[in-house]
Amino acid sequence: MERAALFGDGREAPMAAGDVGELLVPYMPTIRVPKTGDRVYKTECAFSYDSPDSEGGLYVCMTTFLGFGREHVERHYRKTGQCVYLHLKRHIKEKVTGASGGALPKRRNTKLFLELESNGDLNNDDYEYEDEAKLVIFPDHYEIPLPNIEELPALVTIACDAVLSSKSPYRKQDPDSWEEEPQVSKHANSLVQMDNGVRIPPSGWKCSKCDLRENLWLNLTDGSVLCGKWFFDGSGGNGHALEHYKEMGYPLAVKLGTITPDGADVYSFDEEEAVLDPHIAKHLAHFGIDMLQMQVTENDLRDNDIKPRISEWEMIQESGMKLKPMYGPGYTGMKNVSNSCYISTIMQAIFSIPEFQRAYVGNLPRIFDYSPLDPTQDFNTQMAKLGHGLLSGQYSKPPTKSELIEQVMKDEHKPQHNGISPRMFKAFVSKGHPEFSSNRQQDAQEFFLHLINLIERNRIGSENPSDVFRFLVEERIQCCQSRKVRYTERVDYLMQLPVPMEAATNKDELIAYELKRREAETARRPPPEVVRARIPFSSCLQAFSEPENVEDFWSSALQAKSAGVKTSRFASFPDYLVVQIKKFTFGLDWIPKKLDVSIDMPDLLDISHLRATGLQPGEEELPDIVPPIIIPDDPKGTACHHEDLYLPTILHHNYGMMKHFMEPPDIDESSVMQLAEMGFPLEACRKAVYYTGNMGAEVAFNWIIAHMEEPDFAEPLTIPGYGGAAFPGAGGPRAVGLDNQPPEEMVAIIASMGFQRNVAFQALRATNNNLEHALDWIFSHPELEEENETASEAMDMENHVNANILAESDPEGPRIKDGSGRYELFGFISHMGTSTMSGHYVCHLKKEGRWVIYNDLKVCASEQPPRELGYIYFYRRIPS
Repeated sequence: MERAALFGDGREAPMAAGDVGELLVPYMPTIRVPKTGDRVYKTECAFSYDSPDSEGGLYVCMTTFLGFGREHVERHYRKTGQCVYLHLKRHIKEKVTGASGGALPKRRNTKLFLELESNGDLNNDDYEYEDEAKLVIFPDHYEIPLPNIEELPALVTIACDAVLSSKSPYRKQDPDSWEEEPQVSKHANSLVQMDNGVRIPPSGWKCSKCDLRENLWLNLTDGSVLCGKWFFDGSGGNGHALEHYKEMGYPLAVKLGTITPDGADVYSFDEEEAVLDPHIAKHLAHFGIDMLQMQVTENDLRDNDIKPRISEWEMIQESGMKLKPMYGPGYTGMKNVSNSCYISTIMQAIFSIPEFQRAYVGNLPRIFDYSPLDPTQDFNTQMAKLGHGLLSGQYSKPPTKSELIEQVMKDEHKPQHNGISPRMFKAFVSKGHPEFSSNRQQDAQEFFLHLINLIERNRIGSENPSDVFRFLVEERIQCCQSRKVRYTERVDYLMQLPVPMEAATNKDELIAYELKRREAETARRPPPEVVRARIPFSSCLQAFSEPENVEDFWSSALQAKSAGVKTSRFASFPDYLVVQIKKFTFGLDWIPKKLDVSIDMPDLLDISHLRATGLQPGEEELPDIVPPIIIPDDPKGTACHHEDLYLPTILHHNYGMMKHFMEPPDIDESSVMQLAEMGFPLEACRKAVYYTGNMGAEVAFNWIIAHMEEPDFAEPLTIPGYGGAAFPGAGGPRAVGLDNQPPEEMVAIIASMGFQRNVAFQALRATNNNLEHALDWIFSHPELEEENETASEAMDMENHVNANILAESDPEGPRIKDGSGRYELFGFISHMGTSTMSGHYVCHLKKEGRWVIYNDLKVCASEQPPRELGYIYFYRRIPS
């Protein structure tokens, strides 16, 4: 390719080959050979979604191995002074046709040497790839075509070959990094399937050799259904599928029960690993299995014997309708990489909000200019990159008129490169998280809170776009015996609405359906058409506002445990209200499942009646008395009140207890593994066992149920005060909480020693919540004792201040916005499947007065948005 054609500036063509060796001599110290642990980004620009498929190709720095599109490579050169880049370009060419009009027989393409993702639209016989590589030297843009073994120094040749043959930078390299992703099987494109008339029935599968009915694998060559190997947890089979491969040599098998419209679990016996099969739909259709009709059964197995006339998958994805594709800014799809749809739907909704657009896309030049030397490891850079990719329209271009005519004439689609891949974004935001860093499906609500946490910790100056979601919740707790109350406030980012199944308006239909379903299951007949529970939205709102019992409530009025009830109200209303429908629960077998319900979500929402009122006339507050501390070395386990002891005695007992907290705890790993095998995050299991005192898996399970909706549920265990870090093996320090408040249990310990709560707060904040250092800090600041009374009164006033005053009086705390409680719906995310561990997410957003569906790479005008089946809803405040 001419240099002028590449850069479009009319400069001269590449220099003569004889000068190549001399030309490279000054740059030899900057040319590195990738070593173990180096990540080579040869498929995607660090600042954009340009790739070797893009018009300008991709430039890989031969020092850092970062990739840059044509628009950003000059910035990297100016910032770092790195001069030598490997330019990669993939060309798509139409195959030469033979005399009969068909494509010539496919031969091995020696010019295809880049291990890049294949475009799914190229799975036909009319187009082929051709790769091109060359060295480019800045600032003069000298080009050296590759391969050029005779003229290049040996080190340069080795370095270029190593870059070209490098594996994906997202593959697993160590136990704590990205989980290795399945690769496309070498047998997928050439798999031979026997025309033996085998058709797989929709149900009643069993191993053809031992009659087992679980862990069954369908061989994709001859259609044999055989059992897998035995697993440590007692499940599995007798290994007949592997025996069949050893006997016949048929390499690929798919696990029955994992097939959904999204894909299936495929295993290659020859390659001895899980693999991808890009032609899985075609291979399954050979045996009569239609992937688009596969559903998820109640025992978490996928099965297409359930084929309701209008399934959840069809309604949410608007299947069967001719949807008009949308192109341009704001209508860019995102590729689904390793179950990343939970990320894609959240990010599509986030970047439809003007505050996020201004914070990241509006500040894009400044963010890019001040990004670190490795922009792949900078949160704000990756957010700005993603926002620009979605909103610029650069990756969402409609086909040209000639391409449309060609499509009509040939009844086929020419390959398009629309849409972006969130692979680099996912790798960064999920780094260190045991669940999001895996390839498994996750809960979109949990990722939303995880993202908010990252935004809070990576503010752009004074800007914080997540302010639009933040609101204050007023919690009123009443002692049922003394009738006294306590009001507290906490920060939250979404409204969680319960689903009162008893409020269903079609109970008779549900009872009749359940009877028919059981009869069909017993007779092994196709089930009846699904009947969903219809729950009025008003009932969900009422359930949210009703009082709930408080477990283990300690009444300071009685100074004893008592019955208590709690009600929650909005102390402020956010600019954007995120509503989660709590559809996910647990079945009798402890397997997470989803409530199949239909809720009439309103387009216009008014929750003004849920505004908090604060302490009311006639209400009496509970005394501000700290609960008693149980002293561990007291053989009777009696409570100790600080007014009954001298301060030195208090310090002795409680300091000993503090030391106990700071020592690395023992954790019953057998209980941890029992919980983990149920599908819970490993770190959550460790916390559950630790916080329940190693009392067994059953007690720890109850802790999990009570805490699983907390934003840090899956975060690594951090022991408060233990040097500010977790004990070894816990996965490192935990992120600072969203409201940056010291843990209440640590405040209570210090307060029990006779110090005021405001002093405890100051000490813990000053020492990064380190209990031992906080005590030292208090003793080194005796002047605070004189201010205790005044400071205590100030803190009491602060607890009852309204949201707007709080934002002004506490500049270091979270900023709270407030306004009316009237909202309008502008988006919702829907989930398909039986639990958050499986299935698929789709997003609907209202843009320019019409609803648009975002289903991975497909972005189309919506015809029938399924508002009643959503999981997470996004509302914006209606201006007063």
